[in-house]
Amino acid sequence: MTAADAGAAAPDTAARLARMLQFGDSVFPTGGFAFSGGLESAIQKRVVTDADTLHAFARTAVEQAALGDGIALVWAHRAAAAGDVAELVRIDERVYARKLSSETRTMSVRMGKKFAEMSAEVTGAPFLRTWRSRIEAGDTPGCYPVALAVNFAVQGLPAREAFVVHQYGVAAMILSAALRLMKISHVDTQRMLYRLTADADAAYETAAAARLADMAGFAPLTEILAAAHVKAHVRLFMN
Repeated sequence: MTAADAGAAAPDTAARLARMLQFGDSVFPTGGFAFSGGLESAIQKRVVTDADTLHAFARTAVEQAALGDGIALVWAHRAAAAGDVAELVRIDERVYARKLSSETRTMSVRMGKKFAEMSAEVTGAPFLRTWRSRIEAGDTPGCYPVALAVNFAVQGLPAREAFVVHQYGVAAMILSAALRLMKISHVDTQRMLYRLTADADAAYETAAAARLADMAGFAPLTEILAAAHVKAHVRLFMN
């Protein structure tokens, strides 16, 4: 399938559902298991101490992602569907510029590059190979939400599904890390995940109606925690 073909969604088939599950699966090898989404510092600094504060932290992260990377993902999906590499590079650079800490930049580009590499190999799509080559050449940072958008657009999978996969991934990363960092049960984290996905439709509609310039990266506490994590003597996660 060419990028031009991706403007129309693929038929609503079992194969389409399976591919959304495959590329949204937490075991898809992008290296996400090495990151905590800022939770490790939040626990060390006692911002997160129990189930209630964990849920509040994860909800904030999901909301921030929707208004930042989520908006970029929708715009990148449109650009990829149109086969516009120059526009994708422009979007990618703006995502990268909004990552204020070195750790959040590292997380986004490492996962994005690996996702682009794996996607190109698995699907064999020429446009994905083109995007991978631009990242490898250093022409663009290669942030994760852009790589995810390109993957879904090239396969004819809708932007809504790509957005939901991204949002789910943010929540799942934090809650998975919580199981390794604090006393919390699988029942607790799954209950939280269930609640955190309840507003996905409304979040998508907001992101889809936004301008690219509306991407918001203002999260002072998150940036402070990221800065503290860089100098932490004991670290299980990369951010």
